[in-house]
Amino acid sequence: MTNSDYKGTLVPRTNERQTTRALLPDAVYRNMLSRLSKSRKPAPIRHLFPYESEPGMISMLAGKPNASVFPFVSLTVKVRSSNPRIDDSLTDLSLDGQDLAVALQYGATSGTPELVNWLTDLTCHLHGSQLDEGWRVTIGSGSQDLLYKTFAALVEFDDVIFLESPTYPGVLPIVQALGCNIIEIPSDADGIDPASMASLLTDWPKDKPYPKLLYTIPFGSNPSGSTTTLSRRLEVLRLAREYNFLILEDDPYYHLYYGDIPRPPSYFALERKVNGELGRVLRFDSFSKIVAGGLRLGWATGPEVLVNAIDLHGSSSNLQASGMSQMLVLKLLRHWGIEGFLAHTAMCAQFYREKRDLFEKYLQKHLKGVAEWSPPNASMFYWIKLRLPASMKAENIENDEGDSVLFLTEKAIPGGVLVLPGECAYADGRRICNVRVSFSLLDEGSMDEGLRRLGHLLRE
Repeated sequence: MTNSDYKGTLVPRTNERQTTRALLPDAVYRNMLSRLSKSRKPAPIRHLFPYESEPGMISMLAGKPNASVFPFVSLTVKVRSSNPRIDDSLTDLSLDGQDLAVALQYGATSGTPELVNWLTDLTCHLHGSQLDEGWRVTIGSGSQDLLYKTFAALVEFDDVIFLESPTYPGVLPIVQALGCNIIEIPSDADGIDPASMASLLTDWPKDKPYPKLLYTIPFGSNPSGSTTTLSRRLEVLRLAREYNFLILEDDPYYHLYYGDIPRPPSYFALERKVNGELGRVLRFDSFSKIVAGGLRLGWATGPEVLVNAIDLHGSSSNLQASGMSQMLVLKLLRHWGIEGFLAHTAMCAQFYREKRDLFEKYLQKHLKGVAEWSPPNASMFYWIKLRLPASMKAENIENDEGDSVLFLTEKAIPGGVLVLPGECAYADGRRICNVRVSFSLLDEGSMDEGLRRLGHLLRE
């Protein structure tokens, strides 16, 4: 695959800035940190780890087990080519010697250094960033782990935050437990609506602090499947700069974009394209949807002060992401290189586009007239508005469109079809007739039968 085949913004890595931009002072981030984060102290052993690599150092520091007693001697895995649709050959990747020793031993909280460097290069390659812009990468046990630590580092009781709505159901328990004030920003087929956010900020009470951050999923949003347009991204970035809030860019579906127009730049990239300050964006990526979910590997990229706060949390909780998972992925990425990795992700995107097209076919066949939806252009979800029967509606609520939770428990599950009720995607737990459906694991027969059952239940 050549760069021209890739639907993204490939920017060669250089040491020269295209334009001079101001970096946000560290004090801005420190003022945003929660009291809990500010109170964290460096882990007494781990903060001394870097000295172990100094030449001539004899370390008696850590209680690391001796690798000679580990039962594992070598591991070999077979991997596909970066695009098995073109090349179906398999390659043996062996994990032994020093690589195995690194995989099995305690490592840096921020991740295996070579993998961190690889992801740093990838960030420069994809998002046009430079190494002197005050950002760095850290690796976690999936992006969920990193999101949890980030919210803990930034948010405390009574803080105000913006949340894209509907939003990823997995993030709601995190922010709700923190006791913050959540303002839901609506989205539609074009992604998050910055006009709604601007209206709120313009009329914001003078005696109240502005929201501290915005959490958003800009590509193939979970659950809505929508991708935020470039014009809306630019307006969101403008508002973040004007009203001093951070953008938490949760982007597990960045590489699963399959829209007809070129993929818009990430917020992390846009900061570098639009003149103004740098450092408003903290970005989250994941290997879960493009390599393997069970490896539990993700990475966060953003201002050093914020990434340091994430690592400080990690150094006293789970210590590090799995060394074995990191080394398996690193071996694969060494084998593929960046271009091979991008060829693989392009293949993944095409796979899900074909799944989407097939699912759309059976939606038209079975749900036309009893549901409404917009086809996604990334990820693996449809956000479907059901026209629920009268028995699913409340008589005492004017213009009530029904309760998808009631539909799930009383109709869908007994009828042999499982969907996610829309209530799960809202902080206020509102009654809603929408459901999220995932097509990622369904073969054609299951799509046909599952949607036939759903259509039958809606028509009963």
